[in-house]
Amino acid sequence: MRMVEIFKGNKREEMYLFVDQKEGLKSVPEDLLAAFGQPESVMILPLTDSRKLARVTASEVLESIEKQGYFLQMPPKPEALAETQISAMVKAEEELANAQNEQPDHQR
Repeated sequence: MRMVEIFKGNKREEMYLFVDQKEGLKSVPEDLLAAFGQPESVMILPLTDSRKLARVTASEVLESIEKQGYFLQMPPKPEALAETQISAMVKAEEELANAQNEQPDHQR
């Protein structure tokens, strides 16, 4: 287990830096920090290989921190974001249809 601190920058939405909490940002290259913008700490969490993360595997994050001192999570590509939104809309429509089909006839 490693205590990881997550930072967001002010130059690009949904870009995050993961670092070892004890080390902080000292292993992050200056040019990356300049492109990242003003770092703002958003979360500290204990990270193990089995922990579920939204966009990457915890093992990828831990390996990158071990090798280079940080992990940079880039924003999703616009087409990936669109696919996620479409999937969510389809799922919501299916759930609504299922809920409507389960109502007794006298309530419709």
